[in-house]
Amino acid sequence: MTHPVRFTAAITREGQWYVARCLEVEVASQGESLDQALDNLREALELYFEDVDLTELPVTPILAPVTVELPQP
Repeated sequence: MTHPVRFTAAITREGQWYVARCLEVEVASQGESLDQALDNLREALELYFEDVDLTELPVTPILAPVTVELPQP
């Protein structure tokens, strides 16, 4: 039996690829489109959790913006 669990994905564009990273666990995937990257991440997460003890699921991170001062290029 399965049940849905929501995770947080951070997606960046790297060249021709979209890279989707799960923030709760160290799983990432990529695709040629945003939707493909998310679909591939979903599949990678399902495979990852096949071998993980599910008694304690990862905690959702607190997301907060951070501003830093950087030198001018």
